[in-house]
Amino acid sequence: MRCSYCGCMESRVVDSRSTDEGSAIRRRRECTSCERRFTTYEKLEESPLIVVKRDGSRQLFDRTKIINGLIYAGGKQKIPLVTFEELIDDLERELRSSFHHEVTSDEIGQRVLGKLHDIDEVAYVRFASVYHKFRDIDDFNKVLAKMSKRNDKHS
Repeated sequence: MRCSYCGCMESRVVDSRSTDEGSAIRRRRECTSCERRFTTYEKLEESPLIVVKRDGSRQLFDRTKIINGLIYAGGKQKIPLVTFEELIDDLERELRSSFHHEVTSDEIGQRVLGKLHDIDEVAYVRFASVYHKFRDIDDFNKVLAKMSKRNDKHS
């Protein structure tokens, strides 16, 4: 590892620790030339996850877009941000473990809706209204009717 101070390629590891719940390793290093210490991080390189949009365009998976949509959908429901972050962590883990490098935005939306339904029904309806592009009150009523049937089955 190249020293960030003098550029020497020789260093020794002074300390190693796991970070981010085991997804990375933090290493404190000491340069053998200038003896200054610096920190490096070692992280598993993940292949990019590509989202195929409805119009056929492709873009990198961006969890920020989903979290913004969830925060908007949550509105004044007082859902902790950590709940949304965990939802997205689960979603990303599922998508990456499917061994597909491309996923449609529709599949992402359906998975988010499935997880959101168990968290908060109001946020679910608000997210669904944007995701499904509701045009009128009938669209809302259809989703509410489906939710009622689903709740009746779980009771």
